[in-house]
Amino acid sequence: MVSNRCKMAVKEELRKLGLHFIVVDLGEVEVMGTISMTQRQDLKANLLLSGLELMDDKKSMLIEKIKNIIIEMVHHSDDIIKVNFSDYLSEKMNHDYTYLSNLFSEVQGTTIEQFIISHKTERIKELIIYGEHNITEIAWKMGYSSVAHLSSQFKKVTGLSPSHFKQLKDKRRSPLEEIGIVKNLN
Repeated sequence: MVSNRCKMAVKEELRKLGLHFIVVDLGEVEVMGTISMTQRQDLKANLLLSGLELMDDKKSMLIEKIKNIIIEMVHHSDDIIKVNFSDYLSEKMNHDYTYLSNLFSEVQGTTIEQFIISHKTERIKELIIYGEHNITEIAWKMGYSSVAHLSSQFKKVTGLSPSHFKQLKDKRRSPLEEIGIVKNLN
């Protein structure tokens, strides 16, 4: 789950199946009691119809948690992380960063760093479009050391400078669930 809309869809499916939940958060669900095999299969099928997937294996669950931490940090938090992100992620996930990084790269086909950069770029686009902050404020808000660093990274990803992007009439943005996904061209 990568958005509040996803959380609402999951809650609705749980209600339809008569399952009472304790927590429905980005990437995880905790239900009261046990789920029968039939309920589990129905939930899995219904979630797939909504474009969501019920994950069973630990590695996939770790990957989703990593993604959700990054999405929460980049898109939904006004707090600027004062520690190194690798330390922050290791502490939050209770795993060694090297293990998390290797697993993420193996499964996603991209690095955690590239995934973060993709999401930061999308968030910067959003902030530019809203027009509430200038580039200096956006750089500070997004944790960049300077406007030059933000501009350089933004241009590498989009091919445009932030100021050129601001001038475009057709500002292309991507849905959160599609950011950082390596597309298979075969």
